[in-house]
Amino acid sequence: MSAGRVWVPALFAALAVYPFLPIAEANRGEQFTILFVYAILALGLNVVLGYTGLLHLGIAAFFGIGAYTVGVLTVPFFPFQQSFLVAAAVATTVSAAVGIATTAPILRLRGDYFALVTLGFGLITLYAIRNLDAITEGTKGLNPIEAGPLPGVPENVDLSGLRVNGEWGTRWYKYPYLYFLVLGTLGAVMLLLRNVERSRLGRAWVALREDELAASCMGLNPARLKLAAVALGAGLAGLAGAFYALALRTTGNPQAYDFTLSMIMVCCVILGGLGNRSGVLIGVLLLMGFDRIATNLLDNFIQERFDFGGKAYLKVSGWKLIIFGVVLIVMMRFRPEGLLPEARHQRELHPEADEGEDRVPEPGDTGQKAGS
Repeated sequence: MSAGRVWVPALFAALAVYPFLPIAEANRGEQFTILFVYAILALGLNVVLGYTGLLHLGIAAFFGIGAYTVGVLTVPFFPFQQSFLVAAAVATTVSAAVGIATTAPILRLRGDYFALVTLGFGLITLYAIRNLDAITEGTKGLNPIEAGPLPGVPENVDLSGLRVNGEWGTRWYKYPYLYFLVLGTLGAVMLLLRNVERSRLGRAWVALREDELAASCMGLNPARLKLAAVALGAGLAGLAGAFYALALRTTGNPQAYDFTLSMIMVCCVILGGLGNRSGVLIGVLLLMGFDRIATNLLDNFIQERFDFGGKAYLKVSGWKLIIFGVVLIVMMRFRPEGLLPEARHQRELHPEADEGEDRVPEPGDTGQKAGS
């Protein structure tokens, strides 16, 4: 059994137990919930970028579409007043439909040209969200998001009887109930993508990524395969956006869905390992965990230990972008395939390993030398 098959279930088990531990804190648990949301978003991008090889730079736009769809369907400002289950299903469907509609006209584009068009789509979506005040409330965002978990179930169902300690909330959208819901959804997404990888569709995506011309000659339809990948990736991004809006109880500022988020997700996928679900998961936990959790812990520790008077340049959070950039440069220099790369992708970047294994021993070579 590979290491990935062991540590991923162990990680999920540890995260599921975390709210019951004495060290658990509600604020940190809420940050973990946001990390799970970003992990779903990164897994959606991995379908497009890692499986199919399409460099999509507008994944944050689908994230925003999902969040604002939930906002429109749940806030009192509009007459719909749907439950979160219905709103999340609609958000996923709308995001997938927008993904298909915006990708269909650019299927012939490849590489940098495809990336530039998707970048433009992300910017257009951001400016549309910001300027459609009558629907999106502009920079204020839609709030409060009030929805029951299921159709017919009111929002304010009292869950006090299920509380283990005083840190637990009394409503379904509070910690740790939402924490468990998003963690369970993340686990379901991991299982779904594992099955997709092993299906004919998943193998066809890999064939398309390796050589589109050869895949076409083998009878595969590149257009349908690309649209299927974008639809699945955009749908997962929309689902992540729905949970993001629910966790914050608002869609928040439109800047939360800008190009920066798309690039951070690309970095998470590449850092963890292109095309590898487990690698993407660890990439999100490292990068987003450093940004949202580790920097705050380090800042508090340094200020308590050395008493620098709260000066900004003596905080780790003030240097996090530089640290982030240095780590990426070091990674690209010494391990471009990522921390947990897919086996095929690793062989592409390190062909000398296969050549060493396949090399026929020359006369005079020892067995140890030939196998090294």
